[in-house]
Amino acid sequence: MEESDENSSYSSCSRPQDDSKAVAVIRSVGELSVPEKYKSTHQIRPSCAFPVSQDKEERCRHVLSYVLKGLKAVDGTIKKESDLPAADPNTPIPLKYEDRSATGACSAENGISLLLERAGTLQYDQKYPTRSGMIPGSWQHRMKLQLFLKASKAYYVLSDAATNLLKYGRALRYIKLSLQCYDAYCSVSGALHPQVLLFHSQCLSLCGDIQLMLAQNANNRAAYLEEYSYQTKEDQEILHSLHRESSCQAFNMATDLAMDPEYQLFVSSKCYEAAYELLVSEALKDHAADQLAQVLKRLGNIRNEMGVFYMNQSAALQTEKEGMTRSVSVAEQEMWKKSFAFFEKGMKDFEAIGDKTNTALLLCNTGRLMRICAQAHCGVADDQSRGEFSPEEALYYNKAIDYYLRAMKSLANRENHPAVWDSVNWELSTTYFTLATLLQDYAPLSRKAQEQIEREVTEAMMKSLKYCDLQTESARQPLYQYRAATIHHRLASMYHSCFRNQVGDEHLRKQHRSLAELHYSKAVCLFLSLKDAPCELLRTLLERVAFAEFTMAGQSSSAAKLKSLTGALEIMTETRHAFQLIHKELLEEQIESSDLASTLTSGLNIEEVVKLIGVFEPSFSFLLLQLVKLMTTAKRKPSNKDEELLKTYKNVYSKLLRAEKNTPLLSRVMFYIELLQQLTAETGSDNKGSVS
Repeated sequence: MEESDENSSYSSCSRPQDDSKAVAVIRSVGELSVPEKYKSTHQIRPSCAFPVSQDKEERCRHVLSYVLKGLKAVDGTIKKESDLPAADPNTPIPLKYEDRSATGACSAENGISLLLERAGTLQYDQKYPTRSGMIPGSWQHRMKLQLFLKASKAYYVLSDAATNLLKYGRALRYIKLSLQCYDAYCSVSGALHPQVLLFHSQCLSLCGDIQLMLAQNANNRAAYLEEYSYQTKEDQEILHSLHRESSCQAFNMATDLAMDPEYQLFVSSKCYEAAYELLVSEALKDHAADQLAQVLKRLGNIRNEMGVFYMNQSAALQTEKEGMTRSVSVAEQEMWKKSFAFFEKGMKDFEAIGDKTNTALLLCNTGRLMRICAQAHCGVADDQSRGEFSPEEALYYNKAIDYYLRAMKSLANRENHPAVWDSVNWELSTTYFTLATLLQDYAPLSRKAQEQIEREVTEAMMKSLKYCDLQTESARQPLYQYRAATIHHRLASMYHSCFRNQVGDEHLRKQHRSLAELHYSKAVCLFLSLKDAPCELLRTLLERVAFAEFTMAGQSSSAAKLKSLTGALEIMTETRHAFQLIHKELLEEQIESSDLASTLTSGLNIEEVVKLIGVFEPSFSFLLLQLVKLMTTAKRKPSNKDEELLKTYKNVYSKLLRAEKNTPLLSRVMFYIELLQQLTAETGSDNKGSVS
């Protein structure tokens, strides 16, 4: 059998999740290469006219047909009174399929000892006849050893080819036959050559690959079962010949087709562990450096898969509890322990081969596990509503941050693996943001002073902002822009509140005022750069107007008040851009709703728009009225420009008062755009949000 130059890679799929809990899943730990194909050292004499096919499977079938003829010839020369009956081609040997889903992974522990026992080296002198009556050392004995090994290798290649074709049921059937041939070989062999042991390690590793793929493709299980159960007449006859020497049961645990993904992951890990134990054994420690690295990578991969499996199980338990008791259950804690233990083992496997990228990914997954633990420990008030941000939440969020920072340290810089670096960077920014948001929204005032909470919120928000990559063009760039805008908006709101509530310390009030203005300005600029956040932009501008109104309320002179009101009205005119975006989405939604074939939805929160309009209209009206009053009662003689402005303010205010309140939302939004446009044209203000 020629060495194949085909390559394949196995990796888990990333599933996009709802980012409402700010948890991303990284399920893959990198691509894994298929084990090296066996290369035969047996030379075929050029004079022999054997049929040669270019098809790999057909060539293997030729090998197996000759193996079967050879086995029949050898069996015919062995005489024994208790000889096994000849094979009946019409009676298939059952593959002993068993559904393990009811018993789970733990029940397989007994089968592991057999798996590892067969993985061990056999070194003894065979003196007694074999099960079929063969004399050790006879030509029959030597011939059967060769035939069993050739059959095992042929089935291995068939299994590998089926794996590459994603025919995992067929692949499992072939690797089962390969290991049954190997079991028969062990039954009649007194010693195992290192090359044979290396091949056996490859078989176990491929078996682990197949079980992992079966676990990850549960939807096709019925098709895989049909593939697995099929047997050719040739396979049945080879099995009957194998049974003359062996029960062929040693690898049943590894090659059964189970219905339970957890059990399949467990079996996969045990296959890799057995392959690893074999490679580090005394017989192979100097022969298997390359293969050992591949098996360690597979061990790291399967342990990550199992860690993710138990992590998702714990998250599912958490979801089931929503609306019920929020106390942490014993089942959840057990899932966390299992998940954490597998992630730790996987990290050690990758560290052993210097794989920093996959180490970083496992650290990232451990960070996500810590966040799930944090969510499970959220505080609960007496009325079962969300309580104060708890110390346990803070502990687990900070642990998550530590793991993400370790992941970034493992990667060293973005150039080494940009995709992984960007994922870790996003997770780190998300965790800081979630921590700050919960600390701000559910402030632990029973344990900490308001000033301390404000400092911690600011620190966490600024760290989240530090990891918001606004420069790199990627799919996440708009998300980073939205998050950065939200951070500035939240900080501005916090300093706005501090400014309103601070009494006495004038220096601190000025500092809070300055910071609020700074963050409002940055938030508006970032929301303006986005095309799908009109409500957020409108809300931020209205808050900024309210901040200007509050500042004006504390002023005594008419000139200062006029200046503050004019500044507030300029901010109000910037809402035109937000209303234009809202108008565009409402128009598109109206068109789509009339198109029966369309399934698209706008995504605009109509309820939120109505709520914001309820704030916008009285605020707009108040600003215009105050400006009219101040300009009318001004002691100094108004200039021609002031008279024109006053006339415009009165006109817009009059239209606003006379506006019909029950008009459709689309018409009302268009009306506001026209009024704001009239103000903009008259005042000549540079409206950043204008859209042609």
